Amino acid sequence: MLSILYYLFTLLQVTVLFILSIIVLVVTYPFDKSRRWVHECSRWICCILYGVPPFIRRTIDGVENIEKDKPYVMVMNHNSGCDIFAAYKIPLNFRWVSKREVFRVPFMGWLLPIHGDIPIERGNAAKAMEKVLREGKLWLGRGVSVAIFPEGTRSKTGEMGRFKAGAFNLAAEAGVDILPIVMTGTNELFNGWKVNWRNRVAIRVLPAVKAESVAATDTKELMQQVHDTMVDALAQLREEVKAEKK
Repeated sequence: MLSILYYLFTLLQVTVLFILSIIVLVVTYPFDKSRRWVHECSRWICCILYGVPPFIRRTIDGVENIEKDKPYVMVMNHNSGCDIFAAYKIPLNFRWVSKREVFRVPFMGWLLPIHGDIPIERGNAAKAMEKVLREGKLWLGRGVSVAIFPEGTRSKTGEMGRFKAGAFNLAAEAGVDILPIVMTGTNELFNGWKVNWRNRVAIRVLPAVKAESVAATDTKELMQQVHDTMVDALAQLREEVKAEKK
């Protein structure tokens, strides 16, 4: 029963904030090309989703690795559709790169074009890459970070898969840092259709790979380095969360 009430509450507040986001976009568009205020509406949605249930927790550490006025290409592991909601805990204004199908999800998906996120067709790699580079550089040029799941899809095992080159090519062409981020617990928010009321999502921001290193390192080598760093950091984060539960 509580889970059903939570779903109804979520639908209501997302509907209200969906309308609010449209109003905010219209009012602020002439002077807020970075859509920071629209981004804040999305943050409010996610704060409420995680903040209302008393025992659900969403924590973050490593924020000292972020220079808040600096745009990054953010790379994150991908375990669940809830990763997107969890990531709004990260104190940056950012745009998602996501498959076009997500944009068709009622309300939540409709928010994405208002937010300015970048839809791609996963069946056409060349076209997807061209769009990521074109629109990604546009947002980065406005001082806005771009968030990408470099695995390209959710992990079915929880282990990090191979990375695709899009995020790394974008960082190299735009001349910006890569910001690796790992998270765990998003795939445990639900037990079937029921909400796990004691879920904890943990997020860790790792030190950025500076633009100079991005430019000077072979793309495949850079992808492997970042992948290995994130695998180790994710394993450590999971062990820490496990130890806290004992």
